[in-house]
Parts: sequence; C-alpha cells; structure tokens
Amino acid sequence: MMLEVRHISAGYGKVQVLHDLSLGVKAGEILCLLGRNGAGKTTLLKTIMGLVRARSGEILLEGVPLNDLPAYKVPRQGVGYIPQGRRLFAELTVAENLQVGLMTRGQGDEVLEHVLTMFPRLRERMDQRAETLSGGEQQMLATARALCLRPRVLLLDEPTEGLQPSMIAMIRAAVVELRAQGVAIILVEQRVEAVLEVADRVIFIENGRNALEATPDDLRANESLVHRYVGV
Repeated sequence: MMLEVRHISAGYGKVQVLHDLSLGVKAGEILCLLGRNGAGKTTLLKTIMGLVRARSGEILLEGVPLNDLPAYKVPRQGVGYIPQGRRLFAELTVAENLQVGLMTRGQGDEVLEHVLTMFPRLRERMDQRAETLSGGEQQMLATARALCLRPRVLLLDEPTEGLQPSMIAMIRAAVVELRAQGVAIILVEQRVEAVLEVADRVIFIENGRNALEATPDDLRANESLVHRYVGV
C-alpha cells in the first residue's frame, strides 16, 4: 500500500470522532469514502495531514510513519490535500498560490508547466488574485496547487461541491489522469454517481468506523447499500 491507516482513533477535545478505523490505498488507485454528514470522513483526512492528532493507531506512507510529524511537514513527504472550501490564499495571485505549492517540495518550472497544461484556464489568469476567480476556477487552483507538490498521495474533500457540470468534468478528468500517473487518491464525495464513475473501491464510514467496503459494481447491483449508509 502507498498509504495505510491502521486502527486510528481521533477527535476534537473530549469528542472522539474516529474509532479504530483502518484503510489503505495503493499507487494508481482511487479510493472513495462515502457516509453521512458527520460520519468522520473529513476528520480522517485532517488526521492523515496531521491537522488533527491521532490518539492511537498508525498512519504509514510506504511504511514510513507520518503520525509524529508536525502538520507542515506532511506535504513535504508527498501528501497533497485539497480541503473542502479550497482554503486558498485569497489575496495572492494565481501564480503566487502555485509558487507556494512548488516551494513545498522544491519543484520547478517543469512541474508548473505540466499543471498549467492540465488546467489551461489558470494560465490565462496568472496575475489575478485568487479571490476574484469563479468558484470553479478556485477549485482548479486548489487542485493545481496540490499537484505542484508532485504528490504520491492526494486527498480530496468534496472537490465537485457547488460546481457546474463542465467544471466537474474537468476536475474528474484530472483525478483520472493522476491515477494513471500512479498517484494514490482518497476522494471524499457526496455525489454517488460521481463516485461510481471514477472509484476503484468504496469504503463506507459510519459513526467514525469502517462500515463496509465495496466496488462500484457492488453499488450498482445493490442500491440499498447507498441508502443504508448515505441516505440518498
């Protein structure tokens, strides 16, 4: 496995959100996490990134522990994170936001050119401040900034939320291309139909615990699974 989460428990203050949760994702695989709001999906991604400290368990990147690293060092290991809400540097330009990504792991013009080829609209807006972009363009920029790390693992938290269909298609195409390049991807998504189009495996999370692992074909054949664990 490229990334392994072993028996992780985590939470906020006295509130425990994750309970003995385990999963793994291989290089060149898209693992989708499904579950109701509050199930613990976002907390899991934050725990992997060190933004929430694990109370027990292990997080391993190709066998190397990430648990004890401060949060700012996790991206340096090659773990990219696109949080819900994008979290861009709003007053910086597109170019400056991308430079932040490039500096994290010492990447240069070759990586920048590759990212701009994937998102050509950003090339036209390099001097614009991030706050002036449309919602779809901001999501492109958040994705592009994470790709400037040349990540081994990419975590995406509801990347298509609120986007129009053309933007959703562009983000989905980028995710599929990254899988082809060998990146291990964990995708949190509420749109079940989007998950079925790209996922290799699906794990349902319920009350901070592993509930069920399935394939997209399993979910197509048994829609009651989605109703049970997601409620849609």
